Amino acid sequence: MTEADSTAGPGTAPDHTSVNPNSPRANVVSTDSASTAPTEAPSIEVRSLSFRYTGGPWVLREVSFAVARGEILGIVGPSGAGKSTLLHHLNGLLPDPLPPGQSADNSPVRIEQQPLCKATLREVRRNVGLLFQDPDDQLFCPTVAEDVAFGPLNLGLHRDEARQRVEESLRTVGLEGFGARSTLQLSIGERKRVCLAGVLACRPRILALDEPFSNLDPRARRQLLEALKRFEGSIVIATHQLDLVVQHCDRVIVLDGGQLIAAGPPAVILSDPVLMERHGLEVPLTLRIPPESRPS
Repeated sequence: MTEADSTAGPGTAPDHTSVNPNSPRANVVSTDSASTAPTEAPSIEVRSLSFRYTGGPWVLREVSFAVARGEILGIVGPSGAGKSTLLHHLNGLLPDPLPPGQSADNSPVRIEQQPLCKATLREVRRNVGLLFQDPDDQLFCPTVAEDVAFGPLNLGLHRDEARQRVEESLRTVGLEGFGARSTLQLSIGERKRVCLAGVLACRPRILALDEPFSNLDPRARRQLLEALKRFEGSIVIATHQLDLVVQHCDRVIVLDGGQLIAAGPPAVILSDPVLMERHGLEVPLTLRIPPESRPS
């Protein structure tokens, strides 16, 4: 592996491997695959994003990356790396306040080629569905059906169309017939799928998922993965489940200390033991098994 000449930029190809050379903790790697760069505009483009909460240290520092249409991107890193904060920037939860104008110079985040700002916030939130780490932060209606319908109704849909979307979304996540149930009576895996159904009912083009697999048993994890496989848009997943990143993501970025440390194919990035150890991670079990012994 050779040294990278620059940090990962907004035009990074889906399978391009790069590392932030300014990080004193980085094991610098690079794989030249510029010929595979997508020809169409990316679904998500982040340019030199930096952020800190009032009076606090920098949580994100000059983070740049892009997500192609239909791509599944994994975001990994130790606790406190900035993963959740980064996701919250993708649908306008942060920063607060948003830039007032529509100029690309005012916002480091572009969604479907639109700069994220006050003027575009409503449309951006139509396009980006955000799933919180804790489903109880997202569920607040008496029944499952009411929770799933909340988003579509707020978008101005007629109740009949909203009801149809509720049925379709619950069927997609494997919870058909759950509409009349109280969310308080559901398991955590079921609650997470209700939250996903609520996001899907709004018909977003992009899913931003914060630790969607945490605290799930194998069956609940499989059911959630099956629901995600049916989604045709781009997906960004922040997770500590590195084996799932290897198995299901097209590309991965590593965050640590608010910086983008590395980006590239999961099997390349996550198999580097020096890189992983330096940033508080472990090579996933899937990549420790010899290739000839791995399940197909």
